[in-house]
Amino acid sequence: MSRKTLSLTPRLYDYLLSVGVRQHPVLEQLAADTARMPEAEMQISPEQGAFMALLVELTGAKRCLEVGVFTGYSALAVALAMPEDGRLLACDVNEKWTAIARTYWTEAGVEDKIHLRLAPALETLDNFLAEGMAGSFDFAFIDADKTEYAAYYERALELLRPGGLMVVDNVLCGGKAADPANTSADMLSRRDFNASLYQDERITLSMIPVADGLTLAVKRS
Repeated sequence: MSRKTLSLTPRLYDYLLSVGVRQHPVLEQLAADTARMPEAEMQISPEQGAFMALLVELTGAKRCLEVGVFTGYSALAVALAMPEDGRLLACDVNEKWTAIARTYWTEAGVEDKIHLRLAPALETLDNFLAEGMAGSFDFAFIDADKTEYAAYYERALELLRPGGLMVVDNVLCGGKAADPANTSADMLSRRDFNASLYQDERITLSMIPVADGLTLAVKRS
C-alpha cells in the first residue's frame, strides 16, 4: 500500500507497458519510427496515449480538438477510440511532421476522422470561435508551444461544451516545475499557468503524474 504515486524504475515501467498498455499495431510502429527522430521526446508516451483513449471512450466524445500534432501519435490514439462518426480537428504548423502523421492515420484507417488544419493554432482556434463552434467540443488536448498555453487554454475552454474534458500535457516539465531555482521565462510561465488553472472556478481540476504530467479539466458550465 502507498499513499503516494510510485516512482517508476525502468523495470517497473517495462512491466507496466507489458501488461497495462494495449497498443494498436500502427501506434506501435509510429512510436518506433518517431523514436529514431531527433525530436522524439516530443511524442507522448504509450501509457499516456492509452489513458487518453480510455477517457475518450469513457466520455463518448465525438467532437475532439487537438492543439499540437507532431507525428500524430496522440491524434491516432484518440481517433481509434472515437466512434465511427467521431471527428478530430487537429492544429499544427509543421508540414513535414504532419505528413508522417497522415501516413499512419491512413494506414490505421482513421484518416476520415481527422481534419488537420495547418496554420498557427491561435488563428485556427479563433476561426473556430468566429464560425460559431463555441461549446461544441467534447474533448480537447493541448500539447504545443508551452509559452502559448494560457491562450490555447482560454480558447479551448470556450470551444468545449459544459461537461467537456480538456487534457493539458507537460505540466510537470520533467520535474522542473517544482524547482524554485529554475527561474527561466519558460518555467515561470508554466508555473503561472498551473497556478491559474488551480484558481479557475470554471473547471473541475486534477493534475496527475502520468508521463510528463497531465492536467485534466472538466468545464463546469
